[in-house]
Amino acid sequence: MVERKTISIYCAKCRAHLYDYKKGGTGGLVKCFVERIVKDSTAGDLHCPKCGQEFARARELAGKPIHKIVQGKVFTKGMRRK
Repeated sequence: MVERKTISIYCAKCRAHLYDYKKGGTGGLVKCFVERIVKDSTAGDLHCPKCGQEFARARELAGKPIHKIVQGKVFTKGMRRK
């Protein structure tokens, strides 16, 4: 089983908390599998609850729903830096 670390995802514009997410792997954050979202602080519409900025787009990958992150719209805490 792959070890997944819980990271926090925040809005880059207003610093509002968006998700707590179980991230697998060591790469950058490109997409979030909906089933791995531990805590969702948004209304589910992929917009920041504080400033209204769109931070992701709904997509599907191998039949599973994902949120494709718009690069530069979020930052994370808890990920290992290179």
